[in-house]
Amino acid sequence: MAEHEAVIDACGDLRRACSGGPLDVTSAARRLTALLRPHTAAEEAGLFALLGEDPEFRDHVATLCDEHQALEDALAAVAAGEVARMPAFELALRRHIDREENGLFPAAAVRFAGPEWDQVVLLTPAAGPPA
Repeated sequence: MAEHEAVIDACGDLRRACSGGPLDVTSAARRLTALLRPHTAAEEAGLFALLGEDPEFRDHVATLCDEHQALEDALAAVAAGEVARMPAFELALRRHIDREENGLFPAAAVRFAGPEWDQVVLLTPAAGPPA
């Protein structure tokens, strides 16, 4: 969840850049991408992979993975100068994070015991250096 906070902070920087703030759009988008890409890859390799094996969660996990790609595509468009897409991107990002933090993560906490969390840790790539 701390990574989500950093992503939201970087998204705010990008929003301000798109509105003529102190950062340029390219730099702000690059920073957000550097946080978002490794985060979504780690989720998909670890927690999502294990939860996705459960038929009860399979469709929900697939939807979240599709959203990861849609968010990356929208962010790339904003970075390429389509700043009018920023409000929709930010709304989609916040809704996605809400579904994870208030839906999938609590469900995983209830569903998984110790061994499953050990497996998630093993599957999840190590975090890189902070952006």
